[in-house]
Amino acid sequence: MVTGGAGFLGSHLCDRLLQEGNEVLCVDNFFTGSKKNVAHLLSNPDFELMRHDVTFPLYVEVDRIFNLACPASPVHYQFDPVQTTKTSVHGAINMLGLAKRIKARIFQASTSEVYGDPEIHPQPESYWGKVNPVGPRSCYDEGKRCAETLFFDYFRQHKLDIKVVRIFNTYGPRMHPNDGRVVSNFIVQAIKGEDITIYGDGSQTRSFCYVDDLIDGFVRMMNTPDGVTGPVNLGNPGEFTMLELAERVLRLTASRSKLSFKPLPADDPKQRQPDIRLAGELLGWKPKVDLEEGLKRTIHYFRHVVAN
Repeated sequence: MVTGGAGFLGSHLCDRLLQEGNEVLCVDNFFTGSKKNVAHLLSNPDFELMRHDVTFPLYVEVDRIFNLACPASPVHYQFDPVQTTKTSVHGAINMLGLAKRIKARIFQASTSEVYGDPEIHPQPESYWGKVNPVGPRSCYDEGKRCAETLFFDYFRQHKLDIKVVRIFNTYGPRMHPNDGRVVSNFIVQAIKGEDITIYGDGSQTRSFCYVDDLIDGFVRMMNTPDGVTGPVNLGNPGEFTMLELAERVLRLTASRSKLSFKPLPADDPKQRQPDIRLAGELLGWKPKVDLEEGLKRTIHYFRHVVAN
């Protein structure tokens, strides 16, 4: 079962799991996910789509649970911050309860946002983070931190078989065109010939992982032996400033868009780069798709989206 399975990451995970011969139950409430992302799978007899909100209990029989359900971009998770926290916390409680009842292995898609605006660079899994618990982003940051707490308490208290990964900025086809994330923002604005919006002076950094690499990390983590719980960072350690990203997008789209600078949002991290040594040791994993190639594939996708 994949919760959030009709979302950007979830739909790619469903693809991969089906390719490997699994039966897949895709669960989504379609707040940010889309039926279009999984429409090509509906005719597959091994695929089932269920509309459900994980803040309510779910009673199904499955062997493994990938818990990806949660809006993941500031535009979406700040739209209804109370519901965002509920999705992370109540959703984790419900999925952990299900996993306990049916003795299933359960995977939690956590986030690099648990590190907040980090004082350590790059960020290793041992770093506890610097997060504002009462800021506008805390519904997501603290919700995901609490979900991790619940996962590890179920592991300690109930011996549940858990796997936790922390996702760093991921991009690729099926991103929501209006999700406010920097890659989709820049590409859509460039294709439309609109000004490229840069928050702050553009010197803040992010590390961008192509979706295929991330999904490979998910599958490898889920297949690790019992007792390998994580958390494990998954992301591409290649670090780029916002200005560098904007310049690449402009070049690859052959756009004449200009740069437009706006104030930095509250609690926006100044830098973000994963330490992925643990993923290498435990999973034999490292990203393969560089930013140039990944952007080309993503731009190709968005040209069709914008045209339609």
